[in-house]
Amino acid sequence: MNYQQTLRYLYSQLPMFTRDGPSAFKKDLGNTLALCSRLDNPQHKFKTVHIGGTNGKGSTSHMLAAVLQVAGYKTGLYTSPHLKDFRERIRINGVIISEAYVVEFVAKHQADFEEIKPSFFEMTVAMAFDVFAREKVDIAIIEVGLGGRLDSTNVINPLLSVITNIGWDHMNMLGDTLQLIAGEKAGIIKPHTPVIIGEYQPEVSQIFISKAKSVDAPISFASEEWSLEVKGESLEEKGERRKEKRLVGLAITIKDSELRTQDLRLDLTGTYQLKNVKTVLSAVAELRRQGFAISDENVAIALSQVSKLTGLRGRWDILSHDPAVICDTGHNPEGIAEVLKNIKNINYDALHFVMGVVNDKDISKILAMLPKDATYYFCRPDIPRGLDEENLKQQAADFKLNGEAYSSVNAALKAARNAAGIDDLVFVGGSTFVVAEII
Repeated sequence: MNYQQTLRYLYSQLPMFTRDGPSAFKKDLGNTLALCSRLDNPQHKFKTVHIGGTNGKGSTSHMLAAVLQVAGYKTGLYTSPHLKDFRERIRINGVIISEAYVVEFVAKHQADFEEIKPSFFEMTVAMAFDVFAREKVDIAIIEVGLGGRLDSTNVINPLLSVITNIGWDHMNMLGDTLQLIAGEKAGIIKPHTPVIIGEYQPEVSQIFISKAKSVDAPISFASEEWSLEVKGESLEEKGERRKEKRLVGLAITIKDSELRTQDLRLDLTGTYQLKNVKTVLSAVAELRRQGFAISDENVAIALSQVSKLTGLRGRWDILSHDPAVICDTGHNPEGIAEVLKNIKNINYDALHFVMGVVNDKDISKILAMLPKDATYYFCRPDIPRGLDEENLKQQAADFKLNGEAYSSVNAALKAARNAAGIDDLVFVGGSTFVVAEII
C-alpha cells in the first residue's frame, strides 16, 4: 500500500475513538502490551515523561518538549488527536515522522494487527514507541489519550508523571464525579516516581496525595510552587486604533518559592497557558534534579517559540485580522470557561460564534455558559460522531442562543466572516474536530 492507502486501512479497519466514540475505548492494556511485545518492548528503550489531565495536557506536553529540544536533547513527542495530518501525533525535535515510516510500519505489522485487533489508538501508541526507540531519542514526552489508568500509553515507566488538572469530560467512560475521574487520571502515578499535579483542586487533591503515598511517589502541586504576574501589553504590536492591536504573545514574570524571579515571553497567547507554564517549570525543576542540563535561557527561548519548535496549533490560535478570527480546541466546561475569559479580554463590537460539537456528550453545561448576545453559526464537524447542526441549533435555542444552522464548518465560517464587521470577533470552536477543519 502507498501512504494514502495505508491511512485508509488504518482508519477503516481498526476502531477509532474520533470516529466511533466510546466503543473504541478498550478497558484494559492487553492489546497494547501484546503489540509492544511483538515489537520487542520499545517503550522501555528510552526515557519518558508521562502527561495526563483533563485540560492543558497537550499544551504542557508541547512546551516541555520544546524546552528539552532547545536544551539539546533529542526529544520525542507523542500527542493526540491530530488536527490535519495523522503524522502530527509523532514528532522528533518537532519534525513529524515520514510517510515512508508509516507505510513500512503498517506493512511489517499488518498481520499482528489483524491477529491482535487493536484499536486505532493502540496501534498509533505502539508506532510511536517503535520510532522513538529506533531513532534513539534521549527522552520522549508521552501525552495520555483518555483517562490514565487504562490508557494505552500507561505501559511506560517514566522519569516523571504529570497530571495537569481534573474537569468534566468523558464522564461516560471515566465516571460521573470529579473524584471518579481523578481516580482514573491518578492511574499514571507509578511507584517511587515523582508526580506533579498542575492545579491544586481541593475536591480531588487528596485522591492524588493518597495514591502517591500508597506507592511512595513524591508529589508536588505546581500551582503552589510558583507565583506569576502578567506584565501588560509589552508583546502587542500597536496600530493607530486600539482595536488594531495585535497580540503576539504574553509577557510574564514568574517567581518561585524562594522568591527568585525570571522574565518570560510566551508565544502562546491564551491566558490559560499561565497555568500550564507553572506545570512545565515544575517539571523542568524535577528533571534538573534527575540530572538534565536545562538552563533558564533554554526555558526562555523555548517558551517564546513553542509553536515554531513543536508545531502546536489550535490553542487560542489567531487565524486572521479585520475581523479577528480565533479558534480554540477547548471543548468541555472548564475549557470553554477559559475560552470565555480570553474572549472577555478582547475589545470588539460584536461576537460571531461558529460552533460544532460531537453527539456523545452532554453539552447542556457548555450551552448554559455561552454568551446570549452573540450570533451563532451552528455546524456539524465532518466525522460520524458530529452532532447534526439542526439538533445543535434546537438545543442551543433552549438556552436563548440564537443563530442559523449550516451544512458544514467552512460554510458556517464563511457566513460568519461575511456578516462580521472589521471590528467584530469571529470565534470558532466547540470541538477539536471543528478547529481541525478550519486550520
